[in-house]
Amino acid sequence: MIPRIEAQPSAGVLGRSGDSPIPQSPHSMVQSIYSHSQYSDSSESTLASSIEDVHISRPLRPGVYVPTVTFFQKENEDLDLDVISQHAVRLAQAGVAGLTTQGSNGEAVHLTHRERSLVTKTTRIALDGAGFHSLPIIVGCGSQSTRETIDLCREALQSGGDYALVLPPSYYKPLFSASSVMDFFEDVADGSPIPIVIYNYPSAVAGIDLDSDMITRLAKHPNIVGCKLTCGNTGKLARIAASTGAATPTENGSGFMCMGGSADFTLQTLVVGGSGVICGLGNVAPKACVRLIELYSQGKVEEAKKLQTVVARGDWAAISGGIVGSKSVLEAYHGYGGYGRKPLPRPTEQEAAEHANNFRELMEIEKAL
Repeated sequence: MIPRIEAQPSAGVLGRSGDSPIPQSPHSMVQSIYSHSQYSDSSESTLASSIEDVHISRPLRPGVYVPTVTFFQKENEDLDLDVISQHAVRLAQAGVAGLTTQGSNGEAVHLTHRERSLVTKTTRIALDGAGFHSLPIIVGCGSQSTRETIDLCREALQSGGDYALVLPPSYYKPLFSASSVMDFFEDVADGSPIPIVIYNYPSAVAGIDLDSDMITRLAKHPNIVGCKLTCGNTGKLARIAASTGAATPTENGSGFMCMGGSADFTLQTLVVGGSGVICGLGNVAPKACVRLIELYSQGKVEEAKKLQTVVARGDWAAISGGIVGSKSVLEAYHGYGGYGRKPLPRPTEQEAAEHANNFRELMEIEKAL
């Protein structure tokens, strides 16, 4: 059993952490990997050695969580660990409450198990090296079998992850009943060494949509600590938040994290008692996403409504462009981003210009924060 050490709570309603000066280059352990053209097993073992001996317990706190993009070298599609590190630190500096690796934005479906672990390890080491020791990492661990899902949860722990974000399996959907899905989550929660966050994203799993009664029942399991609702059903979110006594930016509640899955309904999530959002838009405009929750928490609802309108327009651009568009916008406004792994297409110059233009309004706000 890996010893767990409770991290000290950080200041602020959003759980910001790390007042140390941010290094200008990635953590030296990460830098050493790319002194070679390709990472090796021995390099990966070096990465793991500093985080497997002691695992810190990092509580989830209400706020903005960002499902991070995975970056690849443009010439050969190898993982670009330097950029992965720099991006994680930039998001932490913006005040997000935590990061999520191995999600849709992270192209988890394009990665091997080994690469998935390496992305999480690199992220953890970069955060620790920059002084963000208490910032939690949620790791996407969804798979089609209960057995592999639990294996991914174990690998997430070994890689420095703190929580597992789990989708329901869907390949054999016609053979599943509601009880099959419930059993899956309960079995995974029983077998996982880290707590589970339920991921409800019907369009990604052949339309499987957990209702509020199912999630509320699952929330009673001691190793299920939250949910991400990318279904966009704020009525469902309100019911779950109320029945679980979910944590909010201003009240601890039960500690259960009831989170929206998109930035375009951040304010709606907060109004009905939700805990925050896990939003891909945070990769591009994390400060604006964080500011929106701060405004609501401070009682500045009219200002929050105005910012939510701009965020919603930006989020629609992100949703429309997908990961291809998000990487293009990162390249345009932050100087890095690159491309997705094949078979994802590379945007044309005209498409890249359109992506950048669609984010212009939001990025003007982001730069002013």
